[in-house]
Amino acid sequence: MRTAIVIPARYGSTRLPAKPLLKSTGKYLIQHVYEQAMQSRKARYVLVATDDSRIAAAVESFGGNYVLTRSDHLSGTDRVAEVAEHLDVDVVINLQGDEPEIDAEAIDLLPELLEDDLDSPMATLAAPIRSRELWVDRNCVKVVCDDQGRALYFSRSPIPYVRDEEPDFAAEPPRFLQHLGLYAYRREFLLQLATTPTSSLEKMEKLEQLRVLAMGSRIRVGIVANSSCGVDTLSDYEEFVQRYRQSQRRLAA
Repeated sequence: MRTAIVIPARYGSTRLPAKPLLKSTGKYLIQHVYEQAMQSRKARYVLVATDDSRIAAAVESFGGNYVLTRSDHLSGTDRVAEVAEHLDVDVVINLQGDEPEIDAEAIDLLPELLEDDLDSPMATLAAPIRSRELWVDRNCVKVVCDDQGRALYFSRSPIPYVRDEEPDFAAEPPRFLQHLGLYAYRREFLLQLATTPTSSLEKMEKLEQLRVLAMGSRIRVGIVANSSCGVDTLSDYEEFVQRYRQSQRRLAA
């Protein structure tokens, strides 16, 4: 399947302004994400989608490809959809611009899921939840799947709720799954999704993927062993910088 990776990037992040341009490692944060995406075996194109000339200039400086988009998009999905209108591909992967440690194998799993499940127009990923702390954390989005590996529901609440026993976080297969914000769409479905009004569930949970379920469409969920560490706050970024420097020292040893 012809696949493109589109990385939406904006300058004005609420919690960490100018996040894509952070450069304590010697590379822009957006560059780290781009380089991980370039390791994909499945993708024909890797593009950064931004409405900011400063981000575009940064991408150009490291030899990356970018597309300037409109500035009125309400979400990264809408920005990716604008780019997808002009791409000759079957599948579009929406890779968040704050995932500098994303595994290329995880990215490549997404189009494989759509190849195996022709009835699902969208795919995403999840990882096992192994602690109560993460299970009850409202910043951790949970997903429950049916027996065919398709999403039944996503929530910030701890789901599935365990009524009569203690939750078993060591069970195999895992009973509790953390949703990872990485998506693959069949191109035509993405264009349709971008024009579909927000659903009531989406408004309540503040989760875009609930719009897809409200439409009656299916989302195939692939399971990976671990979640990558996204960069939402300055503390997240400082921890990433520390891990990156340690990895560079190991490579140099």
